[in-house]
Amino acid sequence: MTNKKALVIFSGGQDSTTCLFQAIQDYGKENVEVITFFYGQRHAIELSKAKWIVRDLNVKQTVIDTSVIKQTTNNALMDDSMEISQGESEEYPNTFVDGRNALFLLLAGTYAKGQGITDIIIGVCETDFSGYPDCRDVFVKSMNVTLNLAMDFPFVVKTPLMYLTKAETWALADELGRLDYVREHTHTCYMGVDGGCGECPSCELREKGLTEYLAQKAGTAL
Repeated sequence: MTNKKALVIFSGGQDSTTCLFQAIQDYGKENVEVITFFYGQRHAIELSKAKWIVRDLNVKQTVIDTSVIKQTTNNALMDDSMEISQGESEEYPNTFVDGRNALFLLLAGTYAKGQGITDIIIGVCETDFSGYPDCRDVFVKSMNVTLNLAMDFPFVVKTPLMYLTKAETWALADELGRLDYVREHTHTCYMGVDGGCGECPSCELREKGLTEYLAQKAGTAL
């Protein structure tokens, strides 16, 4: 893939950082760049982590302001007056941002076409996830078709984590030789706590997956 380029939708979290490392391995660092979205998320740490990682890796980053989405929807990721809910009494968790991944993929596609990039990588997953409908494989495939038709361009939207558990995502980071890097430098916490609050749904899922993977790894080594 030495002549092919990839654009990674990058938040600075565990999943997108793992996807970035895989893309660097598959395409070569000189052929990879990232696009990051400021959508009005309530914690600045997410963007700070993303910017730090791309500077550390020396990868080109484009940051797009999509905070206009706050004029159309409200949720706990963008409103710090709302308490994080896992959705026991709702159809979806209140951290679900309506239209977010559709908007991200549309803008990523628009940018990618201008750069002559066909491959777009997004770290969504429907195995261990929060029940978000725009993380499903059927949505991504439909969006891929829509982008190709809308822009008459041969986009290939790749989802390397789609059917991986969180433990398997940690395993992938380890296979890439980046387990410690992802553990130390990525941000997942909904509450914006550096290093994680350990209590929000995102932190719990991340830690559960890591614990499972490390246990499996230790068992294999015996």
